[in-house]
This record gives sequence, C-alpha cells and structure tokens, in this order.
Amino acid sequence: MLPARSRFAWCITGSGHFLDEAIAIAARLPGLDLFLSDAAEEVLPIYKYRLDELKPRFAPGFRLLRDKTASAVPVGMLYDDVYHTVVVAPATSNTVAKCVVGISDSLPTNMFAQAGKLGIPGIVFACDTEPVVVTRSPHDWVTLRPRRVELDNVARLREIEHCRVVCSPAELEAALAARLVELHLAWNTSSS
Repeated sequence: MLPARSRFAWCITGSGHFLDEAIAIAARLPGLDLFLSDAAEEVLPIYKYRLDELKPRFAPGFRLLRDKTASAVPVGMLYDDVYHTVVVAPATSNTVAKCVVGISDSLPTNMFAQAGKLGIPGIVFACDTEPVVVTRSPHDWVTLRPRRVELDNVARLREIEHCRVVCSPAELEAALAARLVELHLAWNTSSS
C-alpha cells in the first residue's frame, strides 16, 4: 500500500503543444504516475514517444495508466488517497472545454473532475491561451489563432476551485516548484 497522498498524477491528452517540455518536467518529479487518454496514445508515437520507452525517463516506482476502462477505473486511486496533485499537461482545447462544463469522458477529464471534488489541487497546462500560439506540429512549427470560444474556456477554467491554469512550460515548472515546497518535497535530480 502506498503512503497517503504521496504521488503526482500526471495526465496527458492528445496535444503535442510543448509535449517534450511537459514530459521533461514530469520526469523530474518524485512519485509520479502517468495517465494517458486514448488521444495521448495516438499522439505520443507521432512525437516519437513509444510507451515502452517512457518508463526509464521517470523515477523508480513510476506507473503508466491507460484509458482502457469505460468507467475510468484508475480514478479510484484518488479515493484511496494515493495522489496529492493532479496535473493535466498538455491539455487540448477539447479537454479544457470538457473540464469547464463538467464532462468526464476520458481518463484525464475524469481525474480532473474527481480530484476537484476531493479538494486535490490540479494544475492544467492549457494549450490555447493567447490570441496567437506558436507550437510544434509533428513536422514543423505552426502558428495557431485560437478562437474566442477556446480563450473563453481557459478563462472559465481559471475560475474552477482547486485548479491552477498555466500557459507555458516556465509557468508549469514554477507551479510545480511551489507545489513541491508546499509538500516538503524536492525535484528528482537523478539522471535516468
């Protein structure tokens, strides 16, 4: 049995937006489990991440949980007091919209909703946060212009209890550094 609230739950959705940076930051966290949506499983290989190659990047005890059950069975670990923080990074505009209106039909959206109901802090690295977003596609850099609806959803997400929205890898790292201080933990410095 794991110690109470001893782990980070890191959820990846179907976005490649700063995916490399998000995974690099996640790999530095102690006590982390990775939760993948079905879309994440499609996108990761496009960005040259094979599931069987992820484990060596992370600290010992790392677990990979996949969205393979209709009722999102892994979410039950939130009720067992395993996680102290839920991170959704990167979060697609689809995931953000679902979180804003309370739709929990994927592993990441279900983790986000249930964590909030349990008062577990969440950090969401939203993709569409500025009028112009430059991001890496699988083959090149692209310029996107999020619509008003995406920007409005990010603003609404900021109003949800127990949720902190970040807009860049630097903000994500700063939010996690602050959370580590709150938890009396430190970044993992071992090289994998």
